[in-house]
Amino acid sequence: MGGGVTERLPEGSSEPLLPTKREGGGGGGEFAGASFAGAVFNLSTTIVGAGIMALPATMKVLGLAPGLVAIVLAALLTDASIELLVRSSRAAGAPSYGAVMGDAFGWVGRRLLQVCVVVNNIGVMIVYMIIIGDVLSGTSSGGEHHYGVLEGWFGPQWWNGRFFVLLVTTLVVFTPLACLKRVDSLSYTSAISVALAVVFVIITAGIAIVKLIKGQIPMPKLFPDVPDLASVWELFTAVPVLVTAYVCHYNVHPIHNELKDPSQIKPIVHTSLVLCSTVYITTSFFGYLLFGESTLSDVLANFDSNLGIPYSPMLNDAVRVSYAVHLMLVFPMIFHALRLNLDGLLFSSSSPLSSDNRRFSVMTAVLLLVIFLSANFIPSIWDAFQFTGATAAVCIAFIFPAAITLRDPLSIAKKWDKILSIFMIVLAIVSNVVAVYSDAYSMFHRKSSPSIA
Repeated sequence: MGGGVTERLPEGSSEPLLPTKREGGGGGGEFAGASFAGAVFNLSTTIVGAGIMALPATMKVLGLAPGLVAIVLAALLTDASIELLVRSSRAAGAPSYGAVMGDAFGWVGRRLLQVCVVVNNIGVMIVYMIIIGDVLSGTSSGGEHHYGVLEGWFGPQWWNGRFFVLLVTTLVVFTPLACLKRVDSLSYTSAISVALAVVFVIITAGIAIVKLIKGQIPMPKLFPDVPDLASVWELFTAVPVLVTAYVCHYNVHPIHNELKDPSQIKPIVHTSLVLCSTVYITTSFFGYLLFGESTLSDVLANFDSNLGIPYSPMLNDAVRVSYAVHLMLVFPMIFHALRLNLDGLLFSSSSPLSSDNRRFSVMTAVLLLVIFLSANFIPSIWDAFQFTGATAAVCIAFIFPAAITLRDPLSIAKKWDKILSIFMIVLAIVSNVVAVYSDAYSMFHRKSSPSIA
């Protein structure tokens, strides 16, 4: 990840990269390079996705004090893992995450990374589309129908049904944005996406403060309740949420490759993490403060009832619409990395993806179709992707950067780097194994327990 564009690739490999800062591709004329602000918005948009809605529920599990500390620690560990990844990439002259994995572990490492990104990103984007459908068209997946925003405004109509709304969203929003070849082309939509996330935070904080002044909010739980061993295991279920909340590693290299000044990647990462951590902390604090022990696993679902303040319906709709549009604008950033890594898996020895318009178009169309059909016909996949997504995400965010550092093919790692890497791997494996076990146990227990009428 040095300053030039002609970085070294591992022997025997051909990296299907999208255009770097000196190449054209997808834009009119010469591309001078991405700006600092544009790169921050793009990386921040990669970070702030659907995970923001699950963070208030982690406060309910962990308690307010440990929960907020955990968000900060997750950000610090993410910063450390990206630093290890960037340093290894710069030393190897590797222009992508897959290339630096290939440099350390050969084609097996490269393929493993690409598989994890594909699994994680497809799962994330299907979930995004399902949530957009739930917000705009409503859902009956839980047995009880929750009206969507469009249903609430216009009543049930053929044109505000789930299939048609997602079809229009795919054709009008996702397809044009997915056809852009440069990450920097998404900087304006990323800025709007971050602004919409801030709008959600401001509305949530405003409602919580008003209710707090009126004395309508009880004192939140500061620390977790751990009456037995099962309660201790349950604390670990918050770990995958915290890990997936900061996963952005697969887009660090594409953003870096387009920078006007590549040396700015480190302050860009720091700025993005500070911005996203601020959004996360504020959302978690005020979301849990507002709904307390009634906080649902997706806090957005809490905004479909009367909030007990003036203009409650209007504020509910503002929160849900802003979040749905936010996800629509996050989608192409995740899609960009998905397409790049899938192309690396399927066409590793072909010409760069940016130079083959037919391959680019076919892959874009097929991926959009698969995600669209999955979101329409398998709408109850949340639990399944919680497992696969969390497993793939923890590899991308912590295990692979740490493994590259421990492998250290160019002998650049310091003693502290290796200690930190061992800590990250152990923490990631242990916490996620316990979390997956706890989630599986809870699901099995729910299904096997007799229902109480």
